[in-house]
Amino acid sequence: MTQDAPWVPADIDITVPSVARVYDYLLGGAHNFAADRALGEKIRAMEPTVFESARLVRSALTRMVRHMVGSGIRQFLDLGSGIPTVANVHEIAHSVDPGCRVVYVDIDPIAVAHSELLLMDTDHADVLRADVRDPDAVLGSPQVTAQLNLNEPVGLLFMMVLHYLGDTDDPVGVVRRYRDAVPRGSRLAITHLGHGLGAENKSELDDAMRSSGNRDQLHQRTRDEVLALFGDWRLERPGLVSAGGWRPDIPTDLSAFTALDRDLHAGLARKP
Repeated sequence: MTQDAPWVPADIDITVPSVARVYDYLLGGAHNFAADRALGEKIRAMEPTVFESARLVRSALTRMVRHMVGSGIRQFLDLGSGIPTVANVHEIAHSVDPGCRVVYVDIDPIAVAHSELLLMDTDHADVLRADVRDPDAVLGSPQVTAQLNLNEPVGLLFMMVLHYLGDTDDPVGVVRRYRDAVPRGSRLAITHLGHGLGAENKSELDDAMRSSGNRDQLHQRTRDEVLALFGDWRLERPGLVSAGGWRPDIPTDLSAFTALDRDLHAGLARKP
C-alpha cells in the first residue's frame, strides 16, 4: 500500500500508526501500512493471541449480523466501527438483502476519513464521526436520520468498543440511551474483553495503543458486568458466551484457544 492508494485521504500521514488500521492488519486485511503492521507485531509480542482474538470476534460479528438479517432486521448502527474492511457489516447484510442500511460511527478521524472513501460508491451505507458516549449527537446526526428509521427495529452493534469506556463514562447508562431510542424487536449485539486477555501486560498494551493516538485505556469486565449492559433485553440463545461459542456455523474445535476465547464475551439480545 502506498500513500496514493485510492482509499487514502491526501492529508493522512501513513507513517503514524492508526488503531483502526492496526485492527485491519490483525484481521488479515489490506487497508494498513508498515507503521500499522509494526505496531500490530509489537502488540503480538506482548499478547501472542491477539490475531486469533480479532478473528474470533470478527467471525462472531458475521454470524450475529446474518442472524439479525434472518430475524427481519434491515438497518444497523455500528458503534465504534473502525474501518469497514474485512467482513464488514454492510457487506454481510447486503449479501442477504442489498436493501439493508448501515451507519458506521467512530471517533477516530483517520478511521472516518478512510471509511468515507471506501463507502463512496456503496449504497445504503454511511459513516459518522462522533463519540459513542454522546448518544444524542449520534442519533440526531444527518447520517443516522437519513439512513435509519428509528420507528422500525434496529440492530445496535457494540463490537469490542465498550471496554474503552471507563466506569466514569457510565457504559451501562450510555448503552441504555441507545436501547431506549429504538423500538421493540430491535437487537443489541455486544462483544467485550474479559479480565484475562492482556491482563498481564495491560499497562504496556495501553502505552502501545497510545502511540496510535488512542488515549483510552482498556477496561476489562466480568461476565456479570457485561450482562448488565443488556438491561432488561432478552438474550437470544445461547446467551452471553465466548465469541467462538456464539452460534458457530459448524462444530468447532476451540481447544487450542480455550483460555483466549473464554475472555471474549459475546451476546445478542432482543428488545421485548
